[in-house]
Amino acid sequence: MQHLVAFMLLLLTFGPALAATEVHERQLDNGLKILVKPDHRAPILTSQVWYRIGSSYEYGGITGVSHVLEHMMFQGTEHLAPGEFSRIVAENGGEENAFTGRDYTAYYQNLASDRLEVSFELEAERMRHLKLSEKEFLKELEVVKEERRMRTDDDPQSLTYERFSATAYDASPYRNPVIGWPGDLEQLSLEDARDWYRLWYAPNNAILVVAGDVEPDQVFALAEKHFGPLAAETVRPPKTQAEPEQLGEKRLHVKAPAKESYVLMGYKTPSLADADAPWKPYALELLSSILDGGDSARLSRELVRGRQIAASAGASYRAFERLPGLFLFEGVPAKGQTAETLEAALREQIARVQSEPVEAAELERVRNQVIAAKVFERDSLFYQAMQIGLLETIGLDWRLSDTYVDQLAKVTPEQIQAVARQYLTPERLTVAILDPQPLESSAQTAARPQAGGQTHVH
Repeated sequence: MQHLVAFMLLLLTFGPALAATEVHERQLDNGLKILVKPDHRAPILTSQVWYRIGSSYEYGGITGVSHVLEHMMFQGTEHLAPGEFSRIVAENGGEENAFTGRDYTAYYQNLASDRLEVSFELEAERMRHLKLSEKEFLKELEVVKEERRMRTDDDPQSLTYERFSATAYDASPYRNPVIGWPGDLEQLSLEDARDWYRLWYAPNNAILVVAGDVEPDQVFALAEKHFGPLAAETVRPPKTQAEPEQLGEKRLHVKAPAKESYVLMGYKTPSLADADAPWKPYALELLSSILDGGDSARLSRELVRGRQIAASAGASYRAFERLPGLFLFEGVPAKGQTAETLEAALREQIARVQSEPVEAAELERVRNQVIAAKVFERDSLFYQAMQIGLLETIGLDWRLSDTYVDQLAKVTPEQIQAVARQYLTPERLTVAILDPQPLESSAQTAARPQAGGQTHVH
């Protein structure tokens, strides 16, 4: 009862703030969609351009091209020399960067609110007038190859995740790494990048999101001035490669130099875009938080601190993706424990949520934590804009971010048990075990895999 009271107080306290998310929309004649969310708490803004293109749009032979092109977007246009884009943003007191994911590539600038036109002028210039030179392309391609070596090839857990994904998915393009396969990077050409840019970097394949101390009409007028003259492109999204039904549990062992073993388990699950009932992804999200929602969550409390089977253990799920994904479990065995023991312990936790409904008090405590985290994220202009851009880019309505809390509030213990029984089954499971080999160098380090994408550092 105390947890329920706390939850109701949380909604009463923050509910109006969560609901007051007026977003203004407009679409230019060339197809560019503009979404503006005023927030006048401080004289700052974030301006983001999201393109509906990422690694899940790529095909064999050119994997990694979206990420390489992201690097090239900082290397000069018809009117800007390489590096000049970043210099201008810095001179105006701003910060900028970009990131590539499976379903999107996004570029942003955080600036004072009176510098919005600087952002628009620069982004409009590189949306259709990028200068792709052989010299800069070859330089950035080598940067990406080195990034791959450091973040994947020399990182045993990331390498395990990459091989795990390629095994878990038979047809889905989610099987390909965002950074690209080594063989594809070796043969990637300037023409590949040029064709990719022409096809996808067009106003009718982009979403412009601005959040901060702005007036919508002013944003629309500036967008019309700078983006309005840009030509649209004939955009033909690739046909979706549907993942066939899995016919049994898959297992793989990855042998790589490492200090410790590592367990990775993934169950095929729907995203919000394709779930057969809209409540199921929200139930899966709460399930992941019950298992791995901080130090008081089950995996940490029972496997790490309690039975001391794991040095670390976690679970994760993403409701907002373009294609069906995975409910993931991962863990590193504690000293003296084996990967097999940890896998068995994770399976016991899964069996428990399938056989016993979550107690109401535990559910409300976890739900309060998730909602509080969402409330605090709303303090960030960048996060507000990112949620809008992400949802729109993967084909969902930005308004889903406003109904997120309401949907979580409706989830019952029985629904959480139901999704655990439906989706956490052997027929949907892939298991990867990292089998540590002797380290070749003392510099070898381990890190949790980052499945979300690659961030450009320049």
